[in-house]
Amino acid sequence: MSRVTEIHRYPVKSMAGERLDRALLGERGLPGDRAWAVRDEVRGGIRGAKKLPALMQCSARYQKEPPEQGSGAATVTLPDGMQLITTDADASQRISAAIGHAVTLWPLRPADDEAHYRRGPPDHADMETELRAIFARTEGEPLPELGKFPPEILQYESPPGTYFDAYPLLLVSQQSLDRLGELAPESRFDVRRFRPNLVVDLPDAGNPFPETCWEGRRIRAGSAVLEATIACPRCVMTTHGFADLPRDPKIMRTLVANAGGNLGVYAKVIEPGEVRVGDRVEALP
Repeated sequence: MSRVTEIHRYPVKSMAGERLDRALLGERGLPGDRAWAVRDEVRGGIRGAKKLPALMQCSARYQKEPPEQGSGAATVTLPDGMQLITTDADASQRISAAIGHAVTLWPLRPADDEAHYRRGPPDHADMETELRAIFARTEGEPLPELGKFPPEILQYESPPGTYFDAYPLLLVSQQSLDRLGELAPESRFDVRRFRPNLVVDLPDAGNPFPETCWEGRRIRAGSAVLEATIACPRCVMTTHGFADLPRDPKIMRTLVANAGGNLGVYAKVIEPGEVRVGDRVEALP
């Protein structure tokens, strides 16, 4: 039987998150997921680990269940083990010192605060060079088809009112992770590199990357109904070293050569509901 094996939530965009046994899925996915993000005070714009990889050395979790909307206080653990609360007056200063870059920590802002969500300036004048750096693609490797993304992503760092890259949920199958590990056994295709919300076991799918077959379909997970949108094109974050995982550019070489650079599928919630580890997951007719 296909089932949910892991549930993950990430209180601060690009920091490590927390594993849950159950979660309510609503219009914005898991309550409290990506409810905080940092703004680059050197170059401007909301930034994640695509530009500030040291953020991945930090982690965040909630001491109590966050509200369904907005940004509840979360505890951040810095690389040296010291902790802070996202609402602390010196939180931005301490995170800046920990990652070696001046940032400010922000809760979610209203969707009409367009200036807050507007993309900061690129690091490279040439847009192809910029995109190859973001998506860790070498010369000759195809870039993702950006036309598949929501159009506002070209202008804003995230859909205004959220800190999601594109959609509120990301699903990855254990079969995809296992297959990539077989293709490149010298690399570690650890789930932490790919930051899904739901890891699913699809034992009878008959496809090495079975969740990609869900694009455009409705999926029932627990009592919630999701709509799978597009395959997730992976970025340079998957190659960074953090915690006990080494830096590994071969992660992306393997993804491009065997899966078009994609892993997992984005989704949005069509019918809110609860999902628990062990719940059945299935594509609907």
